[in-house]
Amino acid sequence: MNAAKIFLDSWVISIILLATPVNASSGTGITAITIPCVDVTLSFIQPGRIAKVCVKEGDLVTVGQLLVQQDDAAEQAQLAHIKAQSEDTVQIEASDASLAQKRVDLKKLEWAAERGAATALEVEHAKLEVKIAELSLKLAQFEHEQNKRKYKEAQIRVDNMSLKSPLAGRVEKVELEVGESINALADVIRIVRTNPLWIDVPVPLANAMSLSSGKTAKIEFLDSGKTSIEGKITYVATVADAASGTLRVRVEVPNKSNRPAGEHVKVIFPTSQN
Repeated sequence: MNAAKIFLDSWVISIILLATPVNASSGTGITAITIPCVDVTLSFIQPGRIAKVCVKEGDLVTVGQLLVQQDDAAEQAQLAHIKAQSEDTVQIEASDASLAQKRVDLKKLEWAAERGAATALEVEHAKLEVKIAELSLKLAQFEHEQNKRKYKEAQIRVDNMSLKSPLAGRVEKVELEVGESINALADVIRIVRTNPLWIDVPVPLANAMSLSSGKTAKIEFLDSGKTSIEGKITYVATVADAASGTLRVRVEVPNKSNRPAGEHVKVIFPTSQN
């Protein structure tokens, strides 16, 4: 037999053996890696210069806590200007007064016309003046509403220059310092939560069929003397990985001792559970 063919056949067999999943019901378990239950990297949606960094790596943060602030001095000045416009009602009041005057003029002309002291053309002209004044009032009201919408938009833009934590967790990584300029959508800060830990386990399809949310699994931490703990299945995927013949099963593990995520573990699913 050709030596190259022997080598190729051996290589293919090795690949098949490596791709064959461990039997989850054999008691040997499946090797996986723990991950945080929450892991988000936050970014600004617009470029800018960093004015404040309010946290450091390792800090615990709460929902809504200010993390990083962009320089928004110019935007704050513009916001104040737009706010003043949105609160100004002078144009509406002036248009309303003008309309009231036009209506009074029309009534006087109609009274005069009834007595032959004014022409029909003058009355029609006065009616047109009233119509124009009504439209001017509507335009002033519309512009006032638009100014209020512009203020809300400007407020949102200013708020987006303050990066606040969307969750409770720990600061894992801060990517910048005060004074640095940053592009839109660039990584700024990473927040994680590791209690509980999650483990996404690739379970052979035949074994995964008997698993469901709420059932338990034994977790052995391989990096620390095979310490074991009980976890709970929280999710069984509905689509299998055809290449490996496995189904993703998520196991949740309590972590009051604050073990780091990223540890190698062995997950053992009991052969039968009620």
